[in-house]
Amino acid sequence: MKTIFVDGYNVINSWPNIKPIIDYSLDSARQKLIEIVQNYAEYTGNKVFVVFDAHMVKGSIEKKERMGNVVVVFTKYGETADSYIERAANNMGRKVEICVVTSDLLEQQLVFQRGAVRKSSIEFYNEINNVNSKLRKKIKKRNSETKNRLEDLLEENILEKLDKIRKSH
Repeated sequence: MKTIFVDGYNVINSWPNIKPIIDYSLDSARQKLIEIVQNYAEYTGNKVFVVFDAHMVKGSIEKKERMGNVVVVFTKYGETADSYIERAANNMGRKVEICVVTSDLLEQQLVFQRGAVRKSSIEFYNEINNVNSKLRKKIKKRNSETKNRLEDLLEENILEKLDKIRKSH
C-alpha cells in the first residue's frame, strides 16, 4: 500500500471531467473529485490524502475527515496545500512509499527531494481512467457470468409451450 497526496484544487483545475463543474459550484467539484478518488482508493488499496487550500479563509483551522482509505484535509489559515503536503511527506520520511499528485513543478521537485514519487495531475487522471476501465470490465464479466436467463430457469416442456404461444401471435 502506498500513500498518495493529491493537491485537490490543482487536480480539479487540470481534469477535463471536473473543471467544468467549477462553473456551477466549487463544492460540487470537490465532491466529484473525492468520489472519484474514493473509488480509486477502494480498488487499489492505497491510502489517499486529498488536500485543499483553506489558507485564505481567515480563522480557518485544519480539518480532516476520513472516508475509508481517503482522508480529506482542509489546511489551516495561512497554510497552502503544497506546504501541508511537503510537511506530511517530510514527517513520513522514507518509511512508506509516497506519491504526490500535482502539476506544480516546484512542488514536484521539492517532494522528489524528500524521496516521494511525483505524478502530474493528468498522469493521475489517466491512471484513474485505467483503473475505472478495469473495474468496469470486471463488473461486466461478473454480471455476464451470473446472468439468470429465463430459458435457464424453466423446464423444457414449459419453454415449448411458451414458444408455441409466441409463434401463434
